[in-house]
Order: sequence, then structure tokens, then C-alpha cells
Amino acid sequence: MSVKKSAATSFVLITVLIDSIGFGVIIPVLPRLISELAHVDTSGAARYGGLLFAAYAVMQFLFSPVMGGLSDQYGRRPVLLASLFGFGLDYLLLVFAPTIGWLFVGRVIAGVMGASFTTAAAYMADISPPEKRAQNFGMIGAAFGLGFIIGPIIGGFVSDFGTRAPFMVAGGLTILNWLYGYFVLPESLSLENRRKFDWKRANPIGALINLKRFPMIIGLVAAIFLLYVSSFSTQGTWTYYTKEKFGWSEREVGLSLTFVGVMIALVQGFLTRILIPKLGTRKAIYVGFTFSILGSLAYCFANEGWMVYAIMIPFSLGGLAGPAMQGIISGQIPANEQGELQGSLTSLNSVASIIGPLLMTSLFARFTAKDAPIYFPGVPFLASVILTLLSLLLIVRTLNKHSTKVERAEAKH
Repeated sequence: MSVKKSAATSFVLITVLIDSIGFGVIIPVLPRLISELAHVDTSGAARYGGLLFAAYAVMQFLFSPVMGGLSDQYGRRPVLLASLFGFGLDYLLLVFAPTIGWLFVGRVIAGVMGASFTTAAAYMADISPPEKRAQNFGMIGAAFGLGFIIGPIIGGFVSDFGTRAPFMVAGGLTILNWLYGYFVLPESLSLENRRKFDWKRANPIGALINLKRFPMIIGLVAAIFLLYVSSFSTQGTWTYYTKEKFGWSEREVGLSLTFVGVMIALVQGFLTRILIPKLGTRKAIYVGFTFSILGSLAYCFANEGWMVYAIMIPFSLGGLAGPAMQGIISGQIPANEQGELQGSLTSLNSVASIIGPLLMTSLFARFTAKDAPIYFPGVPFLASVILTLLSLLLIVRTLNKHSTKVERAEAKH
């Protein structure tokens, strides 16, 4: 059994790794591809980029609870494999996209099929004992970070062969991952822990409403939502911001994202396993938020490219908060509803992914346009600081209100 769990854990981490490599490969080249297809400058490309993010997120919002519910009835394996196959086809479709409209078609397909991270997280919850969940969620974050070490640098160099080449690499990697999973992935969800699919609980609104049965989770989920929105100051605008403010090439953008990946992997793959047990989940959350706020403020006013690298080091320590929060939340949910929980959290992330990119790219485009009231490319990071502070206040209030349950969760983790 331990050998099977080890193999399953390895596959989940490899799945997240390859997914993030595939995503990271296309990031450096996306603004140039948008500019070529839509005939716009960096500000205009940022607006299109926000809309592409939103199109993907709308589909994620609608379909992630369905995929999560299906995985709770039929198991994680078939849903995860279907998702990976759909992603691979999406990337290959984008290789031949002749217009900006086809980029939107590809993002819609990816959003419908994009349950790989949701199901991978539910799979990890299935095979992890309660005391290991926070650390194992941290390992998922580390795999994601490692993908960002490899993906962007590949994308930066592969883009020398054309704007479509990174999409071909991403599609090939995803199909290889699907093949690997088809032959080696065991099922993680035992028959006694399955539940019948319910459309009322599978619709995105119903999945979120269902969380009200766990009062402590509501406050933390709301805080996570604000944190998700704030994260798009970097996720949604990094390439546009660094190209606009520092004149970076695709290769330089790729190298910077690789450094980000190194820091994420270090924090979530190594430091979370040491610091969360030592600090406890509550203190780990507070420490993570503090570094996140300070880092975003520093990004706001950085005026030299080298400063970005210096800021990344403390900013990455913000990654302590996420696994600690997920550990508390998953500890309040029964085993046969972990898939639904992860689907609901992904739907919440999808709502944030509709709002966040549109907000952050619109702010960036407004304050970098020729008619901007003031030239301020760092404005998305200022918005992130405000949202993160609001999230922190909500977390403090929730954890203080449910301190007994938090102490129990900390004892488990």
C-alpha cells in the first residue's frame, strides 16, 4: 500500500509539474503573439490578455464543480486523464490559431477541461493522512514552482523559433503526461468514500453555497478569494509590466519567472515542511501575509530590473500562507467531499480569475496608456496590497472566532 501511495504521490506531483511547465512555456511569448494577431501595443495586449484569462476562468467556474463531483462518484483517475487529454489538444490547436478569436476558442476548451489541478489536489487529499495534508499541499505548490523554473526559460528560448513554438512544446508535454498517467495511475478514491453525483451540488453556485455547512470555512474561503484576486497583480501583468517598465525581452522574462519558480519551490517544497509544524498553521498564515504585503509594496516602486530579483526573495515567503490555510480547510471536510471541496475552491479561484486579470490588466493599461493621468506601471501591485490587507483582516477575525477548531487543526497538522 505504501508503495502504491508513493507512486500515486509521484504522479500527482509530476502532473502538476508538467501542467505548470506547459503554462510557463507560453507566458513569455503571449504578449508578442497577442500583439501580432490583434495589431496592438503592450497596453492593448495587456487588455486582451486579461480577457483571455477571463474566458478561461468563466469556463473553469462553470465546469470545475462538475468535474469535482464526477471525481467523487467515478474516481479521480478518469477525470484527471480526460482533463490532461483535453489540455493537450488545446495547446496543439493554438499552434495553428490564425486569429485572436482562435486564442479565445482555445482558452474556452482549456477552461472546460481544466480540472487537472482540482482533481490532483483531491487525489492528494485522498492519499494523505490528516497530519501530512498541509505539507503535501505544499509539495503540490513546490511542483508548480518547479514547473515555473523549467517552463518559462524553455519558453524564452523556444520563442526564438517563432511565437507558436512554445505552444507545440506545451502540447507535447501534456500528451506525454496523459500517456504516463494512463499506464501507471492507480485510483485513489475507495468505493466506500464515493458519493452519488448531484447536479444541485455540482453547479458552481450550489458548490459554493454548500460550504456554508462548515461555518469556519466561510471566512477563510472569503479571505482566499481576496488573496486569489490580489495574486493577479503578478500572474496577470508580470510579462507586460517587465516589458513596459524595464524593456525586457521574452528570454529575460523567462529567466525572471524561472527565478520565481526557484523561490516558490524552495519555500513550498522545503520551508513549508519545516516552518508550518514549528510555527503552527495560524502563525504561518500571518508570516506569509506579512511578506506578501511587503513584497508587493516593493514591486510597486522598483525602478531597476535587478531590484525585482532582490524583492522576489522575501516576497516568495508569502507562499507559507496558502498550504497552511488549505490544511485547516481540508481538515474540516469529510473524506467523501474532498473532491467537491477542491472543485469549489477552484470555482472560487475561477471567479477571482475573471475579476483579477480584468482588474489588474485594466489598471496596468490605464496607467501606461498615452493618455494616462499618471504613468504608473506598478499600480496593480498597489491594488494587491489593499486586497491582501483586507484578506488578512478577515482571516484574523475568522481564526479568532473559531480558535478552538483552529487549535484542533493545528494539533493534526
